[in-house]
Amino acid sequence: MEFCPKCGSVLIQKRKNDGCIRCGYSAKGKIKLKVSEKIDENEKKEVAVIKKGEAEVLPEIDASCKNCGHNKAYFWTVQTRSGDEAETKFFKCAKCGYTWREYR
Repeated sequence: MEFCPKCGSVLIQKRKNDGCIRCGYSAKGKIKLKVSEKIDENEKKEVAVIKKGEAEVLPEIDASCKNCGHNKAYFWTVQTRSGDEAETKFFKCAKCGYTWREYR
């Protein structure tokens, strides 16, 4: 990589000749750019695998389950209708896993 002797910016390949786009300096020869990256084989990182049930992190609230009567449930919201209407709130019982929704 070569730098402009006038302003210090990186010299690039232009249409007719090579030079600096910042100050207009023209280089006499072709500029050769070489980019490389070294990867250390000893620093291979493990990829974490998340199973389907482990990925859920939802807030828990007081809500009565219609299936088992338990008073704790997880909830999340989804925009199921058009953007100008209210979103739908979904609940999932913390004990039995029964899911229901509430429209507002």
